[in-house]
Amino acid sequence: MVAPDIDAILLHYPGAKRDSLIPLLQQVQQQQGYLSREAVVRVGQHLRLPASKIYGVATFYNQFRFQPQGKFHIQVCRGTACHVKGSAAILDAIKRELKVEAGQTTRDGLFSLEVVACIGACGLAPVIAVNGEFHAGVTTRKVGKIIESYRRKAANHGNQ
Repeated sequence: MVAPDIDAILLHYPGAKRDSLIPLLQQVQQQQGYLSREAVVRVGQHLRLPASKIYGVATFYNQFRFQPQGKFHIQVCRGTACHVKGSAAILDAIKRELKVEAGQTTRDGLFSLEVVACIGACGLAPVIAVNGEFHAGVTTRKVGKIIESYRRKAANHGNQ
């Protein structure tokens, strides 16, 4: 069964061709939060393109996700200022702590991890954002504390 919201998006692209692929994928992801297998197949059918072509294009662009985001979406800045101040080590620490790679979501659905080219907060480097909340001057030692604070938030929210 095709999700009604995918069909609603496709209705805005009657007779669409390959040049509509990116806007279609962007709208589907905006609506669903990620590109599901079902959505990729359905967009491919609509455009008369194989799903493999759709995946090929979507995986080329790092804006597209193939898993739902976690309750807490962590963005690690890898811009120049953050890079110089050690963001690679911070990214590694987060990956170890969460046991995920960039682009993945933890099994419990609590955290997802994304690497971004620049958050635009160079004066705070190195910086990460969790659901848009900036954490400045992050060190590998602070990573565990930051993640634990969000685990506590989730646990406390679940008990209310």
